[in-house]
Amino acid sequence: MKTYTRKASVSWLGTHQHGKGAITTPSATLTKIPYVSGGHVKRRGTNSPELMAAAHAGSFSTTLANELGIAGFNPDKIDTTATVTMEAIAAGWRMTQIHLDVVATVPRVLQCDFIDAALRAKANCPISQLVSANISMRAKLNRRGAASRLLPHHPVVAESIMAQKTNGRRNGAKN
Repeated sequence: MKTYTRKASVSWLGTHQHGKGAITTPSATLTKIPYVSGGHVKRRGTNSPELMAAAHAGSFSTTLANELGIAGFNPDKIDTTATVTMEAIAAGWRMTQIHLDVVATVPRVLQCDFIDAALRAKANCPISQLVSANISMRAKLNRRGAASRLLPHHPVVAESIMAQKTNGRRNGAKN
């Protein structure tokens, strides 16, 4: 796969506490979107922690979809909320924690396979690899799309168990 780059630009006017800015991307998805300093939640506009949360939620969701695909599952829906915690330390504000809350509907997947894919996605997500903050996660499989089989996951083992049960019944054994 070829290397690629993406850009975004911000035009900022004023001081950190009383300034304001506008974000623009070449794709025109963001065009002069109001931008404010992160701690000022009363002012209109997005901010760095909010944009980082959005980027992480999106990146994690697509990475999880990829990990599930590699494992042979096709997710119907993945909902991810990323919560960024900012803390004031001596050197200034730092992103110290990101929590990912994931709920997915994936037909035929077992809980253990889903959790394995979620953990791989957390480790392989480009945003997770970029940040130094502690990343926690709660991953929940929506049971509407989950498997309801009781046999082992590996088809050869399942066939072997079924053959043993069938042969046992023929030989007079009871289950």
